[in-house]
Amino acid sequence: MAARFFTWLKSPAAREYFFSTHFWGPVANWGLPLAALADLRKDEEVISGAMTTALASYSLVFMRFAWRVQPRNYLLFACHATNATAQTVQLGRFSNYWYFGGRDKQLANKPAAEKVVEAAQDAVKTVVPK
Repeated sequence: MAARFFTWLKSPAAREYFFSTHFWGPVANWGLPLAALADLRKDEEVISGAMTTALASYSLVFMRFAWRVQPRNYLLFACHATNATAQTVQLGRFSNYWYFGGRDKQLANKPAAEKVVEAAQDAVKTVVPK
């Protein structure tokens, strides 16, 4: 199997593939899922539900495209499958935080001093316009 792959790598078909948009388009697209995976460590407070839904939908559409185009673009499919998965996880985190009590649990677990500082910051934000 490996020998067959290395033989293909030396062929004109491999050069044609590596110098095409069929290869470089998905490679450039990997920025989206990598950013989504990095965002999994961020606080739920900063997740945008609308943007996460849009990005998940976008990736689902392009997964279908990558599967339907001939020849199939497996690299593009993998890129968007990764992004759709990460965005779906983010959407679950967003929903849990804002709609299923996750925020309340986090606030209940904060020490009293942090709560006072946060309340003061919120008060300043309401008084001082941007």
